[in-house]
Amino acid sequence: MKLEIAGVDGALRRNVQAYLGQLPTTDAQRDAYLFNVEDNVDDALQSLGYYHGRVKQTVQRPVNGPWQLKLEITPGEVTRLQWVNIRVNGELLEDRLFNNWLDSIKMKPGDTLNHGNYEQVKSQLSALAFSRGYFDGHYTQAEIRVNREFNTAQINLEFASGNRYHFGDINFEGSTLDPELLDKLVPFKEHANYSTRRIAALNQRLLDTGYFTSIKVLPQLDKLDNDYVPIKAELTPKPDHSVQIGLGADFGNNSNNELEPRVKLVWKTPQVNDHGHSLESSLEWSPERPKALFTYTIPLSDPLDDQLQIKAGMLWDKYGVTQTFNDERGEYRNSGELESRKKILGVARNKRISGWLFSYSVNVLQESYNQSDTYYNPMFLLLGSSISKTVRSDNSLDPKSGYRQLYSVEYTDPVLGSDARLTRMQAQFKWIETLFDKHRFVSRLDLGVNLAKDSDLADIPPSLRYFAGGDQSIRGFSYQELGPFIEYTNSDGVPSRQVIGGRYLAVGSLEYQYYVTPTWRVATFVDGGNAFDVGQFDPVVSVGGGVHWISPLGPIKFDVGFGVRHPQIDYGTWRIHLTMGTEL
Repeated sequence: MKLEIAGVDGALRRNVQAYLGQLPTTDAQRDAYLFNVEDNVDDALQSLGYYHGRVKQTVQRPVNGPWQLKLEITPGEVTRLQWVNIRVNGELLEDRLFNNWLDSIKMKPGDTLNHGNYEQVKSQLSALAFSRGYFDGHYTQAEIRVNREFNTAQINLEFASGNRYHFGDINFEGSTLDPELLDKLVPFKEHANYSTRRIAALNQRLLDTGYFTSIKVLPQLDKLDNDYVPIKAELTPKPDHSVQIGLGADFGNNSNNELEPRVKLVWKTPQVNDHGHSLESSLEWSPERPKALFTYTIPLSDPLDDQLQIKAGMLWDKYGVTQTFNDERGEYRNSGELESRKKILGVARNKRISGWLFSYSVNVLQESYNQSDTYYNPMFLLLGSSISKTVRSDNSLDPKSGYRQLYSVEYTDPVLGSDARLTRMQAQFKWIETLFDKHRFVSRLDLGVNLAKDSDLADIPPSLRYFAGGDQSIRGFSYQELGPFIEYTNSDGVPSRQVIGGRYLAVGSLEYQYYVTPTWRVATFVDGGNAFDVGQFDPVVSVGGGVHWISPLGPIKFDVGFGVRHPQIDYGTWRIHLTMGTEL
């Protein structure tokens, strides 16, 4: 059967179509459809305030082909609201969120009567009361009085909220953690006023611990007692051990611009004991940068916001670039990098206060490296402190706005058993803002200072110096490729030079991103700066662009950077960068 509707349009027409439902496909359905047409049209008109509507039906029954139903609708005069009376009795009347909701209601005298709006307001009030802990709340009156003669309507809603319930005992089931540790995760005071927002906050904190695979935090409404509601948290612990294996490759992050395979294994023990200690072992192999790092975490006053971390590891890394002079070509050619092998042992306390993360650390570092054909193996005991804060407009992996700032200082001295005196200070800033939904701007600034005597510079290992280059620094150049260099004659008597890093770092970036679709965007950027020594600032500048896909796992970015200005060392002029992960 085919349907033609005349006389109404817009929202009224759509409402009529919704009430009529799907067109019939069988003879039996067609008979029932035609039998209910008039009642359905009347209901559709009245739900939007038209109580004097008329409908004329015309049915054509051709021998061959579908029947044709034509509805000629005259809606008549609309009914308008004469008054809207919303009355609340009980503690809800003093609730700030209730008053905010009341101010937001758009339904007012003079408006067209809309039963859908009435039902929405009615359900909103019930939901608000429930979410705020007024479990005894109910309507004592809920009606629409329609005067068809004068085309007016009166809405009367009277709601008795009763008293607001408070949180009772919180019972954690399924966990072997110390109950005192779980109690520290509760983000509200004992017997606080009930709200679903606080339930959600508790659920999120339990999830953030990393101890559980499944969490259900529910009020036990069947056990209400004297204005208290007990809470049950059903917890399913994670397996005692989990292993993650990752495969990947780096291209262009070594002096020969070769493909460098990577294999990473992460072994996690989320709960070592009932005190909530955890262990993570990370092993990464690559031909030039193998790593092994073990992190043991102990919760202190707050399992999430106050932790003690003990770290131990061995890391191989490469920095800068080493070049030797080629007589045949009459130019310097890449021959390697500054290689470093370090052993670290450290302890740090990380505590979050009012959105700021404070960290205090003591680290022992021994690092061996060969610089200008001279072997070094210094040891340092570093005292460190840092403060950082990250603010995001949302919890997505691609936030529309936000910022991050970090300030850190480290100090070591021969009095502590170190081979040199060093004060190391860093500041990092990142800012994101989206304008008019599609125009996203990302900027960052990295600053660093090493305060040390000239005679101690060679004893400061590469991991404590400053280098530039890479997808988080200056694109168009490989990771840690840029910085001050020295010239020397190597053991074979060949003129050489080596990028060894600098005392200072100043790197900035400005990027513009345009959303072509909600999940695809294009970008263009300018990066600039360098690592440098006193009086030797020689900035490097690169430009480029890319395509970003906002995947379910986070943004995947394909960028190409081109060096437009660089110092005299012969670096490559362009580089591809493939990165994944959120920018905050």
